[in-house]
Amino acid sequence: MDFALACDTMFDAEGCIRPALFLAETLTVEGYKVSIISPNMSENVEQYLKSIGIKPVNLRVKLFSRNFGLSILWLETWAREAFLKLNSRRAGNASCVSINFSHTLNVPSKFWYLQGPTFAALKDMEHELTNGYRYIYKVLKPFIEQADRRLVRKLGTNSFRAVANSKFCASLYNEMGIKVEDVIYPPIDCKVFRPSTSNPSDDYVLTYFGKETMFSVIKAVADKGVKIKAFGSKIPFIPKSVVNHPNIEFLGRISTEQLVDAYSNALFTLFVFTHEPFGYIPVESMACGTPTLTYAFQGPSESVVDGFNGWLAKDNNEIISKAVELWKKGVPNHMRLNCLRTASDFDRNTYARKWFEILQKLETV
Repeated sequence: MDFALACDTMFDAEGCIRPALFLAETLTVEGYKVSIISPNMSENVEQYLKSIGIKPVNLRVKLFSRNFGLSILWLETWAREAFLKLNSRRAGNASCVSINFSHTLNVPSKFWYLQGPTFAALKDMEHELTNGYRYIYKVLKPFIEQADRRLVRKLGTNSFRAVANSKFCASLYNEMGIKVEDVIYPPIDCKVFRPSTSNPSDDYVLTYFGKETMFSVIKAVADKGVKIKAFGSKIPFIPKSVVNHPNIEFLGRISTEQLVDAYSNALFTLFVFTHEPFGYIPVESMACGTPTLTYAFQGPSESVVDGFNGWLAKDNNEIISKAVELWKKGVPNHMRLNCLRTASDFDRNTYARKWFEILQKLETV
């Protein structure tokens, strides 16, 4: 049996690409023929897919925001589909897929893997945007929400069954009339994300810079003397007061090996976000033995257990005070072991097994 998986733009193998890629790799190992369809792929990704026996189907849509970072690039890809259906038009004969992991490619599918509606993410991050971007968003906000809700309805109609990447994510789509049958948490590779040292330096707090980051909270924590290292893509609306802060070191995009080392040596990981359907950061951090301080809501609250493998705060004031407290008092050693136990529940083997259980029920495999 052949499997065709649809995916968002693939310029690396991380983030929202990982669920499709890991399942494709497992299906290939099991002897199935697998192809991945994407609006656009980098040459490196195409070559990698070919090297592991997966057929890349690159629709090569024309994108004009390549120099503005992956977040803006993804938004452009979404807009092409939501407003003009330009991505799915290029799919042609490759328009029938087994599982659609994409929110930017409306093609018929047996399963649609839900990773979060665009308008909800933009709505939650509005107050963290700089003035120029906030003004542009306010003007476009009603059109974006209308277009995204329409796209969600079409994707739902085009799919036989919907599977969400978290309970929180499922609730978002349920509110829009999409019946979510199952929840399968996205995977990490515990053979890759694992402690790189048995003697962590514990001399900094690690955080992530991305389009959903609460930069105001990170600055407030740094203002109180906490040393912070941040990784992530360079996005155009990081406040200068954060980038130039004496207690914040921005590492930029780093290799997976460097990321594992950064997680492993951190005292704890600080994950503050405006919107997060699932949250790879806490799970990756736990796999490296490092607990996470985050919010007691949305996706991360489904992996982080307060006082066991991290800490959950109800609001910004609580998360700031807790970060300072942990910086001064340190982290209990037993919590690192608890993190490793939790991370195994999100390993790629567990993820693949759950997909196979669903596929077998419907006699797809």
